[in-house]
Amino acid sequence: MIRPEDYTDVTYAVEEDAFAVITINRPDRMNSFRGRTVDELISAFKHAWADKRVAAVILTGAGEKAFCAGGDVKERAETGSYGETEWGLFDIQGLHRLMREIPKPVIAAVNGVAVGGGHVLHVICDLSIASETARFGQAGPRVGSFDAGFGSTYLARVVGEKRARQIWFLLDLYDAQTAERWNLVNDVVPPEQLMDKAREYARKIASYSPTALRFLKHSFNADTDHINGIGNVAFDGLDFFVKSDEGMEGAAAFAEKRKPDFSPYR
Repeated sequence: MIRPEDYTDVTYAVEEDAFAVITINRPDRMNSFRGRTVDELISAFKHAWADKRVAAVILTGAGEKAFCAGGDVKERAETGSYGETEWGLFDIQGLHRLMREIPKPVIAAVNGVAVGGGHVLHVICDLSIASETARFGQAGPRVGSFDAGFGSTYLARVVGEKRARQIWFLLDLYDAQTAERWNLVNDVVPPEQLMDKAREYARKIASYSPTALRFLKHSFNADTDHINGIGNVAFDGLDFFVKSDEGMEGAAAFAEKRKPDFSPYR
């Protein structure tokens, strides 16, 4: 496993001997993730799980523009993949499962754009706090991708079927106030207060019984764990789709800054 001192795409710190802060550190790519990023996120969450000091985890992005813009579509367009990984697998599905299975609450501090796979990451978190400048939305069908697991099925549990379909079928961006109204986030605060509010949440959690919190998280997850099975089918399909001509058209159009032409595939 990659050690925190060797991270290039993520930073990891334990604060106040009480909670971990994991930061996606690719601001030049809007904190989009490549294979290396996913490997490091998996490593960071496993370190947080194993560390008895850590009662909660805060997940955020570097800079002010983006929490996470999802998969690095530019790299996919240029190389045909999301880059090299430690085990030869682009294990975003494993990251999703780990974020749900870690027996400690995970708090998303959404500091900017949370779109595509970045939107899915915040949805999977137990709690979400948004900066007033945050923006939320999906991009998959525009760039030749999709998340038919937690990113859509669980999203519908959070915001309701009509809103989830609106998010995925129209691909608009929604402001933080709309996200709060849709129950997509728990709090909206000024940008300069975002991490203070996230730390406030984490400190409260750290003062509570870890065993009670562990069982509560498992209980909340139990109702939707069947989505893992849907996700297995969805991600196997996605693996084939992103390498197809139709999937690559979306990635190429994004990299070339043009409108994609999906008409031959209807």
